[in-house]
Amino acid sequence: MNRRNFIQSGALFAGGLLISFKIPTAKKMAALGEAKAGVPFSPNAFLNIGTDNSITVVLSHVEMGQGIWTTLPMLIAEELDVSLDQITVKHGGADKIFDHTLYGVQITGGSSTTWSEFDRYRNAGATARTLLTQAASKRSGIPIQDCKTENGTVTAGERKFTYGELAADAALLPVPENIPLRNKADWKYIGKSIKRLDAKVKTNGEAIFGMDIQFPGLLTAIVVHPPVFGGKVKSFNDSNSKAVSGVRQVVKIPTGIAIIADHYYAAQQGKKALQVIWESSSNAGLSTIKQTAAYKKLAATNGQTVQEKGDAGAGLLKSVKTLKAEYVFPYLAHAPMEPLNCTVKLEKDSCEIWTGTQIPTTDQAAAAKILGLAPEKIKINVPFLGGGFGRRATPTSDFVSEAVHIAKACGKPVKLVWSREDDIRGGFYRPFVVHNVTTGLDQNGMPTAWKHNIVGQSIMKGAANVLGELKTPIDDTSVEGVKGSPYLTSIPDHFVGLHTTKELIPVLWFRSVGYTHTAYVMETMMDELAHNAGSDPVEYRRGFFKEHPRHLAALDLVAEKGNWKEALPAGRFKGVAVAESFGSYVASIAEVSISNGQVKVHKIDCAIDCGLAVNPEGVKAQVESGIIFGLTMALYGEISIKDGKVQQNNFYDYKIGRIHESPEINVYIVDSDDKMGGVGECSVPPTAPAIANAIFAATGKRVYNLPLMNHQLLAKK
Repeated sequence: MNRRNFIQSGALFAGGLLISFKIPTAKKMAALGEAKAGVPFSPNAFLNIGTDNSITVVLSHVEMGQGIWTTLPMLIAEELDVSLDQITVKHGGADKIFDHTLYGVQITGGSSTTWSEFDRYRNAGATARTLLTQAASKRSGIPIQDCKTENGTVTAGERKFTYGELAADAALLPVPENIPLRNKADWKYIGKSIKRLDAKVKTNGEAIFGMDIQFPGLLTAIVVHPPVFGGKVKSFNDSNSKAVSGVRQVVKIPTGIAIIADHYYAAQQGKKALQVIWESSSNAGLSTIKQTAAYKKLAATNGQTVQEKGDAGAGLLKSVKTLKAEYVFPYLAHAPMEPLNCTVKLEKDSCEIWTGTQIPTTDQAAAAKILGLAPEKIKINVPFLGGGFGRRATPTSDFVSEAVHIAKACGKPVKLVWSREDDIRGGFYRPFVVHNVTTGLDQNGMPTAWKHNIVGQSIMKGAANVLGELKTPIDDTSVEGVKGSPYLTSIPDHFVGLHTTKELIPVLWFRSVGYTHTAYVMETMMDELAHNAGSDPVEYRRGFFKEHPRHLAALDLVAEKGNWKEALPAGRFKGVAVAESFGSYVASIAEVSISNGQVKVHKIDCAIDCGLAVNPEGVKAQVESGIIFGLTMALYGEISIKDGKVQQNNFYDYKIGRIHESPEINVYIVDSDDKMGGVGECSVPPTAPAIANAIFAATGKRVYNLPLMNHQLLAKK
């Protein structure tokens, strides 16, 4: 920011002090261990201190349950020297100033918020505190080194100034460079457990989510989508729909037919009354059964090379013994608690939108294109998100675009609401994936060869408009967790290949993305190898982690705290799994029993090394959340296709884990000064394989296809 822009921006906040902050690209990338030449960087967070003593932190990412409403203000409070109850938190709108420090677009995802903003938010607080202290020094005549800050005030000799009193003066001072940050030993907030700042409004009903937006004249719309993916409207009769009391209009939009009404019930009744003839489509032949057969056939052949060392084929031929496994993972729906929704209000030459979104500028651009307006004419308001898990980061801006098309067609303010059925049947899933693995063993049961092929759709190819085109044919989200695995490092002959398929069924990143299937494969295979070698599963893994201390630290901690070696009560069995994802290292032990062919998960112990835990209470909450999410995925998660249609509808047939199914969960945080990783997704990957490995301990049977409840499991070995 130049001097003029700095002062002008500050004036927007009634003469207060506005701090924008950035880290030069080279320094930023070096700090992340991802040094890349020429990567652009824009400031993406702001701190405002008003003359009324208000302190506002504007988030560069969105709060969707992961706790950043608390962790990011903690970073500023630490350096600004204020208490958290003095801070007001707000979401930023759509603006490139909020672009992600690494991804170069405005997006919340990849469990990246806290580590990507750790230095920038601290620098923001430190910069503001320095300027305020300088202002106090000038006003009082006391040397700056004798001025002290505490809880939003600066003491200069006998005088004490509030930050609000100093804000206007501080805004006129030159911004110093290389401001020192507080030493770890002096931290009051970072590393301490802090209760969530949004807890009160989310429990007393004050919190505003997208579904809560309401104002006079606002209509409600729902969309009738084609029952078959890729389907088109041939003709429709809306006379019965228009006869429904409360229905105002029925309009055709690119993705289907919209029913616009005074309220949701009327719109639903209008939808039921609508008569539609859909164009016949070759997609009606799509089915999970056919897809499984085709993917298995493809997985038996080598795909494009992802990782290779030596000659896997020759290594297998020389092996003393080989083990083969074929894994099938279904499509999965995100099913966030708050169904998808978007409110649009059009003016003559502008548009205002309210929606829970993980990628505001992408939605802004989509709306601008539809309306023929400049992006800056589109105002995006981001309320709280009632869960995202990736579904609210849709590169096509599907539900937002629908809402804009509807508002454009009817000329009135409209809130689009997707029902639960619309969400589950309407597309964007974790991809359907098949793995084919063959391992070769020596006389000691150690792997000497590994051949591994993966078949599935590319998520990133569909995200090119957000994150850019793939630089190679390999989509890393399809192979993460296999590529670079410490289990493969020491195997002299190994090959990993990928077949990227094209389907009409739309796919999207899902909480922990590719690790949802790759961790299951790697951890159940390692368990199988340990059993074949007659080795304890924990000890067997330790042998592979000699040069991977963070994997080992998580495994050792959970083995200790989870009492791995202690005998269990009759009928109880344990399984273990370890997975690195999003820069964090997680090890889990699941304790299960099986009765009448049904699995009961009694307890999960989990250890995580995420580097510095900014808010340990928040870390534990997210690990618990990920375990419940992973439990649901393991036991029930499945979207199946027949005749081109999704077979599931709502939570009665797309089941989620219930309260009575929740196990006892114990979370342990590794004391670590290593590079920070993410937390929001990292406990999902090891959950399912830990449960599956416990099932093997109970039954002697391996489960290669998820979900687990599709399999009748014996109560005894």
